[in-house]
Amino acid sequence: MLELRAITAGYDRRAPVVRDASLTVAPGEAVGLLGPSGCGKSTLARVAALLHRPDAGTLLLDGTPVRHWRHRAPRAQRTAFGVVFQQPRLSADPRLRLTDLIAEPLRATGRREEIPARVPELADTVGLTPDLLTRRPHEVSDGQLQRACLARALVLRPRWLICDEMTAMLDASTTAALVAVVEDYRAATGAGLLAVGHDRILLDRWCDRTVHWDTVAPAGKEGAVPATPGR
Repeated sequence: MLELRAITAGYDRRAPVVRDASLTVAPGEAVGLLGPSGCGKSTLARVAALLHRPDAGTLLLDGTPVRHWRHRAPRAQRTAFGVVFQQPRLSADPRLRLTDLIAEPLRATGRREEIPARVPELADTVGLTPDLLTRRPHEVSDGQLQRACLARALVLRPRWLICDEMTAMLDASTTAALVAVVEDYRAATGAGLLAVGHDRILLDRWCDRTVHWDTVAPAGKEGAVPATPGR
């Protein structure tokens, strides 16, 4: 179980972006977090993925409180999450070929021996042809680069996926393809999903339930209202 309890977080303690937000995602469950741009949902997603330390509140992973974030978190916790961001060009090292981009987490965790088999397997899964793997980010489209970023998120076989506006910059066909990849992965592994977005139709079709993020004050006093059925 992934549980966020009364999370307050932001980038300035005097003006938090998120206040007292709570959310749960069960193993195998797909939860959509719906809200307008700037409401704080991406910050909450970063907290959930251990990428941003909250100012207050508790994050529990399988009932155990998380004590450390980013590189200070234990490897078992860090590698339990796969994250796909909205803008692939901001989350990809422009110097890396796509094959190296996908393999990056394997190298970082000392699992280089898995690269020759794992990278081609995932490239095929996300729809990247071998010729694209030799290119760098500026040599491919946004959709192709986001496919590589999704492959990178899946390469360590995470138990939790955080998709933060993953499809916001993509056309309809690429959106459908990447959502299908995520759903096939979840069906095969039982991974939980937190999908952040502002497209209610997409989230309702994609997720088991959708939680609406209602901005109640301009100074960052946001909170999630009760979940509504997604399907």
